[in-house]
Order: sequence, then structure tokens, then C-alpha cells
Amino acid sequence: MLSGAAGAAAAPLALNLMAMSTAAAQTSDYRAIVCLFLFGGNDAANMVLATDTESWAQYVSARQRDPDPLALRPAGTPPNDAAVAGSPDALGGILPISPANGVSSAQNVGRTFALHPSMSAVQGLFASGRLSIVANVGPLVEPIAHRDEFRIRRRPPQIESHNDQQYLWQALAAEGARTGWGGRLGDMLASRNSNTLFTNISASGNAVFLAGQQTFQYQVSGNNGATAIGGLTGQLFGSSAAAQNFEKLIRGEGSQHLIARDYAAITGRSIDAQAAFSEAFNATASRVPPPDGYLNPQNRQVANNGLATQLRTVLRTMAAREQLGTRRQIFFVSIGGFDTHDFQNGNHARLMAQISHALGYFDEQVTALGLRDNVTLFTASDFGRTFDSNGNGTDHAWGAHHFVYGGAGLRGGQIFGRFPEYGFRHADSYGNRGNWIPQIAVDQFGATLGRWFGVGDSDLNRIFPNLGNFERRNLGIYG
Repeated sequence: MLSGAAGAAAAPLALNLMAMSTAAAQTSDYRAIVCLFLFGGNDAANMVLATDTESWAQYVSARQRDPDPLALRPAGTPPNDAAVAGSPDALGGILPISPANGVSSAQNVGRTFALHPSMSAVQGLFASGRLSIVANVGPLVEPIAHRDEFRIRRRPPQIESHNDQQYLWQALAAEGARTGWGGRLGDMLASRNSNTLFTNISASGNAVFLAGQQTFQYQVSGNNGATAIGGLTGQLFGSSAAAQNFEKLIRGEGSQHLIARDYAAITGRSIDAQAAFSEAFNATASRVPPPDGYLNPQNRQVANNGLATQLRTVLRTMAAREQLGTRRQIFFVSIGGFDTHDFQNGNHARLMAQISHALGYFDEQVTALGLRDNVTLFTASDFGRTFDSNGNGTDHAWGAHHFVYGGAGLRGGQIFGRFPEYGFRHADSYGNRGNWIPQIAVDQFGATLGRWFGVGDSDLNRIFPNLGNFERRNLGIYG
């Protein structure tokens, strides 16, 4: 009797331990990459700043131009509540950061750095080693080491064009490309997912970044997850029978036409996928609470953060990974409004606040899910902007700084790559406005992330077409 009782008690315990072991294995084997795209061309020179004496003097000289100077205030300057909301005086001083001594430190000896005043959450993530900065990144065909090589080396087409540069960042090819490097990463590792349909997920509409040759992007949104075809559930025109017949019709039941049957089969798979995704996604609502509002420095009001809401969708999809049968996923989220030719001060402050708030929320929730080591998030944008001011904003340029967050082995709290010189007509610039020539190619940045994701070196060459032109294939972001 005692033995039987012990056996009966042991069976559930064994099953529970087995389930715990399986869940742990699925978590440890899970990896995801999130692309946060800043549409319009982010002014990275006001996001991450060099503050050593010489750099700061060049920065203030270039940006303190009337009628609406863009130069931010030195660290320690208190906010002036009487100043125009969103203005440098109203924001207060820039936020100092102290890059850790590491693989990147030798390239930036003697320089000090800071972040935009609206990025306190990012400052905290950098200080805690959960986020790093990659300096002066952009699309390149081959290295352009300095100004003298600008006209003799091969360059990507239309380096200051929104559409072209968005494609080059996302696809590493000219406008009209059919696949993106995120989709090609998905192609390589989708076999690790029992359901490959949920490998590439966009929470921000159609993005060439996620388009693969075998894998396709699956678009989701907000609290609703996948969008269903209207009229398939409940009643249609007041009749449940009508809804059922409508589904039979679009599934092509009884059709003898081959093209109609093929089309109906695709539609049927979409209906089934939406139902499967929604069931798994809806079960995660309580696991990932919605974000609080952020303080908009442009009007000093608390507002909803659409970017944080997109990241909640990503987090809920990650939380549903076991039900969806996914161990490798690539996500796309975005925020627009960065084409700041005019009224930059208030608009850029608002965008910096949204990004910082969203990344703080993401860190908090991905940690609560136990997935911080399993997820890497990086920023991308069309291009950087001119080092000087046009009097009210900035104009199109090329190289820019970017963030990379999380992921097991991240060397956090560092600046990777040589931070560009400040001023005009120097070795790191082209033209007369101090525009930076990228020193790190998107191919190098993406290949470093791809290696962390689990893609082998030989496959990286197929995903990143220009990688072979660069000596450094690995930026050392991960240890």
C-alpha cells in the first residue's frame, strides 16, 4: 500500500519535473532578434554625443545656429520649466555615460560621452551593462577609411535618399529588393521551429527586412494579434449559417477550378494560422502588462507610447513561443517622424523620450519573462543627419550611431567602433557639413547579430553580400 501510494505520488512529480525540464530547454534554446527601425533618418549626433573639450566646442559651434539652435545643454544643467517645452533649456543637461574598459575602449581614448536628456532609461541600461552603442554605422559596399577615399571607392547608390537607404539597411540591396537580411536569417534557422510560419513577425506592417526566400513575414498588431478575415466567426448578416457558408466559399470547397483551388488552399492556411496564433497570443495577455504612458517633453503631458505597444505585441508573441512551436524568431517594430528638417528640438526630444521609455519597458518585461539572455534588440534608421544645423533642424547625411540591447554574452556598457571626429572637412566626413562616412557596415553589424543568432560563417556570406569586402566580420559585441 505504501509503495503504491509513493508510486502514485511520484508519477505526477516525475511528469512535473519532465515538464519543467522541457520548458527550461525550450527557453534556453530560444533566441530572437528584434529590429527597431527609426523611419526618416535619426539625428544620432543629438542622441549620442562626444563631450570631451574639443568635441564639445565643435558641437556647440556647429549647432548653436539661429533661429532655433539645436545644441543641447552641458551635463548638470537643470531643466528650465519656464522655457519652451522641448527646447534645450527646458530639457536640461545631457546625460553622461561611462563606457566600460573593453575591446572598444582603445579606439576612443581621451573622449567622453553622453546621451540626449530624454533618454534616462537608456542611460540606466547602458550603466547596468544591458545595452551598448555601435558608432557610425551605415550601408557600405567596401571600406571607405577616410575622406580621400570617398570618391574613388565603391559606394551604395543614393546615400542620402530615404527609400534607397531604407532598402539598403533592411535588404542590403537597392529599392525593389525582394528579400531582407532578417528574412534570410529566418530561412537559415526556420527548421528549428515546428511551425515555420511564425518565424518572421512584424508588429509594424510590411517590411522587406523580414522577407525571406522560404520564410515569409507574418503581420500582427496591437492587442488583437493576427487580423482575422471579417465574417468568418459569429454571425454574418444576422445568420451563423451565412458565416459558415462564407468560410466554405473562401476555402473553395467543391471548386473544380485549379487556380481557384490553389488560391483557396492558401487562404485556408491563412485562416488556420490566424486561429492558431490568436489562441496562443490571447493566452498571454496577463503575462505582459500594457506599458504606462511616457512623459512627452514636447508638451509636458503623459501620453501613450505606440512603440512600447508594438514591443508588448512582440513580448506576448515570445511568451507564446511554446504554443506556436518557435525557437528562432525575428521581429520588426518601428517608429517614424525622424525626418527633422524643421522644428527638430521638440520633435526629436519627443522621439528620444519614446524610444527610451519603450526600451525601459521592454527590458522590464523581457526580464520578467526570463528571456533577457535570449533576445537581442537593435536600432536601425535610413541614415544619420548633417553635423551642422540648418537653423531649425538637420538634413540628410549617412553614418549614424545605434543601440544594441540584451542577448547572452553582450558586452554591455561599451561603445563599439571609432567614434567620428567632430567638425567639418575632417577625415571622417564628406561634403562641407560634417556628414560622417560610416566606418562600420550594416553587413558587419548584421553578421555579428547573425552569429549570435546561431548562423554559421559560410551562411553569413550568403546573407550579407558585402561581408567578404571587410576584414572584420565580427564586431566583438558578444563575448
